[in-house]
Parts: sequence; structure tokens; C-alpha cells
Amino acid sequence: MRKLGVNLHCYSKALPVEEQVALMKANGFETTFSMSSNENFESFFPICEKAGIKFDNLHAPFKYINNIWIPGEDGDRMLASLLDCVDKCSSHGIPAMVVHLSSGLKPPRVNETGHARFAKLMEYAAEKNVTVCYENQRFLSNLAYAFEEYPEQARFCWDCGHEFCFTPGRHYMPIFGHKLSALHIHDNNCVYNSDDHMIPFDAKIDFSYVAEQIALSGYEGTLMLELIRDHSPLYNDWSAEKYYEHAAEAGRKLIALIDEAAAKLK
Repeated sequence: MRKLGVNLHCYSKALPVEEQVALMKANGFETTFSMSSNENFESFFPICEKAGIKFDNLHAPFKYINNIWIPGEDGDRMLASLLDCVDKCSSHGIPAMVVHLSSGLKPPRVNETGHARFAKLMEYAAEKNVTVCYENQRFLSNLAYAFEEYPEQARFCWDCGHEFCFTPGRHYMPIFGHKLSALHIHDNNCVYNSDDHMIPFDAKIDFSYVAEQIALSGYEGTLMLELIRDHSPLYNDWSAEKYYEHAAEAGRKLIALIDEAAAKLK
């Protein structure tokens, strides 16, 4: 049976992690992820581990990811933060990390400076036995570069919300679905550049399409929700209990759709 996961801090950064984990556990969530750069990560991990909530992956820092393509100390610091994410995954037995390749509407082009840095990342991740999953953002060319350069090693994290609000009309799974190793599942109103991170089935994404694409890929790993309550006014008056319960129900509904789609392929 597919596992259901949700990111830490989906309801509020102010909600103590102990309460988040208790609500996750009560609603059937089995896995999670967080930003590797969170200064409190080392305290989060044992709380989740004690409750039996496993880290599916860590999300590498991305705020200054465009610097990875630019010569100089800022780019070197960006690489160091990615290598730190590898170290955290390795030391805590977390199998994978999720990485952005660029940010914004006008990132630097793929170039030798960035190539040399990503080569160091991929070599180090291989040494530490950590899988690097590259996530779709706005530019197909960046993903194509990573998968062409590292065809055996690089894996795909499909963010269905990004596809529907950042690149409407462009479908990533038919191209990269065979490399799928992680998911970021959330809903939005399909408005360009509006990344709402809502609970599935609460907005306008076609989740029958999402289910079909996941089934076609053969992926049987965690269905990971990536939710941010305060990105939508819909949840302003919701309690944490209601929010987690609704999220879990939506996740299980989507898992059922994926299983139905997979059964039709047999």
C-alpha cells in the first residue's frame, strides 16, 4: 500500500513540532520532509523518529539557487549548502534530497560554472549514497540538462502544482516520469505564477490526470503532500485538527485514484 506523507510546518511554523507529528500520526501520515536549512532540523528528526514518522527526503535550500550558475563566493556558498544537505541525509539515513535548478523568471542560463558545481554535488551524493531528485520549476531546459548529464544518477521530483501554475500546457511526466522518485502534491487555481499549495481537490488541478500520470510512471513510493495553509484564505479559520484531517482524506482519495488507474494498466 502506498504511504501518505506531508511536509512539516504545513499548518503553521508556530505549531510545535510535537503537535504537528501527533496530528500526522493520528491521521495516518507515515512520512514527511523538511528544509535541510531549517536551524531546528536536528531537533525535528528525533521527534519524528520516535513517533514512527520517517523522512522520505530533505529539501535542499533554494532561495539563492541561481547563484550556483554564477562565478564567485555566493555560488560557492550555494554549493556548500547543497553538500550540507547531502551530509544531513547521510548522517540520518534519509535516502534522498530534492533540489531546484533555478528560481524566478529570468535565471542564468545553464553554463560551465554551474555544471562544475553540480558535478561536485552529484559526485559527493554518490559517495554518500544519497539520491538527488531534481524538481520541475519554470524551465524545461534545466531539467533536461540534469537528466542528460547524469542519466543513471539524477532522479525526478514531480511538483504537480508547479506544472499547473508555472508552466501551463507543459507536461513533465510523459518526458521524465520514468525517473520519478519523489512527489510534491498540492492544488492551486491554475493561475500563472500563483503557487497556492492547497490541499488536493480544493482548487482547480485535474487530479484524475495527476493520478493517471503517477500510475503510468510505475512509481509506488510515498504520496507526499506539500501544503502551506497560509497561501490560501480558504483555510484561515480552520483548526489544525480540521486541516490535517482534511489533508489526509484528500491524500487517501488521490491514492485510491492512482490505484484505480494502475489497475486499468494491468
